[in-house]
This record gives sequence, structure tokens and C-alpha cells, in this order.
Amino acid sequence: MTEKISLATARRIALAAQGFGDPRPTGAITRRHLKRVLDRTGLFQIDSVSAIVRAHYMPLYSRLGPYPMALLDDAMQPKKRMLFEYWAHEASLLPLETFPLMRWRMEQADTEMYSGLAKFGREHRGHIEEIYREVVDRGPIAASDIEGAKGSGGWWGWSREKHAFEWLFWAGRITTHSRRGFERLYDLPERVLPAEIFNRPALPAADAHRELLRISARAHGVATAICLRDYFRLSPANMKGRLEELVEMGELVPVRVEGWNRQAFLHAGARVPRRLRARALLAPFDPLVFERSRAEQLFDFRYRIEIYTPADKRQYGYYVLPFLLGERIVARVDLKADRPARVLRVQAAYSEPCAPPETAAELHEELKQMRDWLGLERIEVTPAGDLGPALAAIETG
Repeated sequence: MTEKISLATARRIALAAQGFGDPRPTGAITRRHLKRVLDRTGLFQIDSVSAIVRAHYMPLYSRLGPYPMALLDDAMQPKKRMLFEYWAHEASLLPLETFPLMRWRMEQADTEMYSGLAKFGREHRGHIEEIYREVVDRGPIAASDIEGAKGSGGWWGWSREKHAFEWLFWAGRITTHSRRGFERLYDLPERVLPAEIFNRPALPAADAHRELLRISARAHGVATAICLRDYFRLSPANMKGRLEELVEMGELVPVRVEGWNRQAFLHAGARVPRRLRARALLAPFDPLVFERSRAEQLFDFRYRIEIYTPADKRQYGYYVLPFLLGERIVARVDLKADRPARVLRVQAAYSEPCAPPETAAELHEELKQMRDWLGLERIEVTPAGDLGPALAAIETG
């Protein structure tokens, strides 16, 4: 018989799987702590928006507390590299050991990549080879270093040169060497990655899909097939037969979760804490919430990012962070790091129906910690949203 677990238990399993059951370090935060978080999450999604701090810096902060951002920067540098960039759940930072697991996607680039980029690849192969030779001769190099490469912004406004760089990146023929600001500097993977990693043979696609599902299952703790597939953007065809194999091997256990209308799978090694006392602000692209339907199923938290919504039509704000307290997401807060003024601006704050009475005080403590981590001097609260006045009173009181 399929085991049934309560929704509260599923939440604790999911939070523990993502590292929110681990105690925050009390001393210096090191590469060992970074590795521990990566072992939990499997990836950090990259996003260019810097309203507070770019998204890939946030998962470490949410799980470890204030850490030196140089720790993550160093992990992306050639001589200290722990991470590489590739398309996983969107553009992501991944542990080096994952590189061989992504080669099937590189090798199947024409069918795996976005249709517009695939079409460009079919129609402009000669130009792509010209750009590849530029990287061979001049790498590390940015797309903007090529004459005529300036586009109008957004992928739809990419220049022909930028399209070529992105096609080569997806196909694995070039990779990120480092960044200049946020701009990628590209080079050949054999010149960027440790030889021991680059020279590992690619796994057959079915084996790679199975390994990626293992990482996904460990990172979820408990999840539906759709969520397990979404973590690395696997297709239904990629998944065919793989879950059944992991169930047969005893690595996944079919379960029913209270209130879910789909079959779920429990990772056999998942921790089931009796209680969790997490407190964290989450990036919109944190692995705990980046699959929006899962966030709604687990936390009864409907979440949409409103960056591209016209200001007058936004419900909560431009860059809104969920606030995790205990085992629930209890609030959301629209934040902006105003670096010229050295101010963390709280533009609005809203509680969820499950928010306990201490939500404003706990959120204020987390905001003070974020202020200090970002090197800002003060917090300014606009009393917007039902939680805004309480935060403003705490800050001024």
C-alpha cells in the first residue's frame, strides 16, 4: 500500500532537504559550508536583477546567514573553481561534478534549446563558427568585445553575435570563464574546467537523466513527478522509465501527500524532522519556491514575480521576497537596496493568513541582518501593506 503523509510532514521534509534544518554556522563561513548547501540544493539559479543582490548570492544567505560574498565569487574563479555555469533550471551555477551529467543536453543542443535559438543555429552556422574561432583565438572574451555585437537588450534584442555566443554556450563548445560585472567572459571549456572534470566521459543520456533525477529527488525530499522533472528542466521523454527504475532500486518511495492530487515520491534518505525553526528571506529564484505550483501546494503560498508587470497593476511590488518562519512562509516583503543612499528600503510588507503574532518582529530582525550583510547603514520602511505599519513602528520605535 502507498504510504500517506501529512502536509505538515511534507513541509518539514522539503525544508530539511533544502538545508533549512541545518544549524547556521556560528564561526567563519568557509567553502565547506558552501559545499554543504550545494549538496542540498544541487544548483543556484542565476538572474541579472540586482534590486537587492543578484539571485545566485541569496540561497547561501538564506541558509547560512551573513556570509562573505567573495566566497561564492572565488568558487567561480578559474584557480579556485568549484562551480560552472550552464542551463539547468534556467541559467544556473552547478557543482563541477555535474558537468558530465549535462553533456547529453549539449550534444542534443539543436533539439533541447529554445526554438528561436535553435532556428538561429540552423540558419547561421557559418557565423557561429566565426565567433567560435574568435573565442579560440582571443578567449576569455565577452560578446560585447566583438565589433557590432551591441544589441537592444533582452534576448529578443540580442545582436547576431550574442546569439552565436549563446548558441555555442548551450552546445557546450564555450563556457563562462569569469564575469566582468555581470557580463560573461567566454572561453573554451577545456581551458576553463579542471582536466579531470572535462575529460570525464559523458554518460549515456538515460544514465544522465537518472542521475539528475537523483539530485532532484534529494533536493526535494518529497515531490511529484512534475516537480522532479522541472528541477533540471527534463522533458517527459527524458523521464520515461527513470522514476520507475529509482522506485525499483528503493531510492524513491511512492507516497500520498495530504491535499495533493498527484502521486508523490519520497526520497529514501530524506530526513523527517519533528520540528523546524527556520527563519529566512528567500530570493524569488530560490529552489524552495522557484516551482510556483509546488510552493502553493506545500505552503498555501501563491507567488508570482511582478518585475514585468506594469507598476500600477502589481499586487505586491517589483521584487518581493517570501519570508520563511518556522515551517511556513508567513509574509512577503518588497525590498530594494538603495546603495547610493546606503538604505535598505522596505517598500511594502504583507502577512499571510498563517502568520503568527511575532511575524513583524521576526521579519525586522531578518531585515537588520540583511542590511548589515549588504553593507547598508539603515532601514527605511514605507508603511504599505498590512505588515508595513508594524515594521515601521518597530524601526522608528
